[in-house]
Amino acid sequence: MDHLSVNHLLGIKYLNKKDIDIIFNTADNFKKIINQPIKKVPSLRDVTIANLFFENSTRTKLSFEIAEKRLSADIINFASAASSVKKGESLLDTVNNILAMKVDIVVMRHPNPGASIFLSRNINASIINAGDGTHEHPTQALLDAYSIRERFGQVASKKVVIIGDILHSRVALSNIFCLKMLGAKVAVCGPLTLIPKYLDDLGVSYFSDLKEALNWCDIANVLRIQLERQDVQLFPSLREYTNVYGINSTILESLTKEITIMHPGPINRGVELTSEVADSHHSLILDQVENGVAIRMAVLYLLSNKSNE
Repeated sequence: MDHLSVNHLLGIKYLNKKDIDIIFNTADNFKKIINQPIKKVPSLRDVTIANLFFENSTRTKLSFEIAEKRLSADIINFASAASSVKKGESLLDTVNNILAMKVDIVVMRHPNPGASIFLSRNINASIINAGDGTHEHPTQALLDAYSIRERFGQVASKKVVIIGDILHSRVALSNIFCLKMLGAKVAVCGPLTLIPKYLDDLGVSYFSDLKEALNWCDIANVLRIQLERQDVQLFPSLREYTNVYGINSTILESLTKEITIMHPGPINRGVELTSEVADSHHSLILDQVENGVAIRMAVLYLLSNKSNE
């Protein structure tokens, strides 16, 4: 079996193209399994996985839990709201206490960028970054690119525009790294106040006009506005944002070609996408959810093999 070049999944920028190909090929096999009547395999029996979520999560947390259960792993779930973190316990103390329970893999979401990197240097377990602040969210980027590959047969040469709050989005950064590595052309679109200054360094183009961006792309990956990460108001109102950057069926019908719509969730229906668009034949959103389980099964399986070497 091919092996990953890394012992942790901290971010897409630490992977190479061969790593991504290995993850995708492994996910292909797991996708066949999760569509069978008996969806469980004993691949991670006797492997203990701790899910540490220091920040709210519904879809990612559920997706990891389902992936772990499909692989027959033992699971420890930890939510900081109900833990000693509220009493002032440090991240390292929390994790060391969990590791004393003989944990093999830690899946962690944390509000601070670099938290998973800090852990990987200080503890003896494989770390999977399930989102660290505004930094990276590697499994989301992998499942997004995997969904594009499934729909189109390849990612190379596809034109992908990421629309919305790029500045506060770990999904956007991981997607840019992943799509560029796989040979896609990437652009972003949104209010200039929500576009980071470093995009030029990443070889990504910018559209200020939504219709121009949609006519250029094959795939539009639409992000929500992250009001909870904004210390100051970066645009006049949600209503104005929707008028300028919201996607509805009228806009899609006015384009010169059919495009595919993606969204990492949660969707603010009626803000960045109307329900009509989110639930239409243009949408890959439910495919992304299904593929998320297969991708996370692949990552857990491959990293468990690394930790057993």
